[in-house]
Amino acid sequence: VLSSLPLQMTLYFNVYYFPAWCLAEGVMLQLKYHLLPWHYQFLLVTAYLILSLAEVSRLYLGYIGNLQEK
Repeated sequence: VLSSLPLQMTLYFNVYYFPAWCLAEGVMLQLKYHLLPWHYQFLLVTAYLILSLAEVSRLYLGYIGNLQEK
């Protein structure tokens, strides 16, 4: 079984850039949160959590599948 070098590089860099994205997105959410109506607040927080959890699971599965060549 061969692993993909471009996918390995993408996963490697994405693991390091994801915390910066998460922090920047969290700060922007906090800054504009009080200016939005309640339904947009709910949608933004829900989307942020879903995207963060999906990205964490994608990086974990990519690490297990491609970087460890399993």
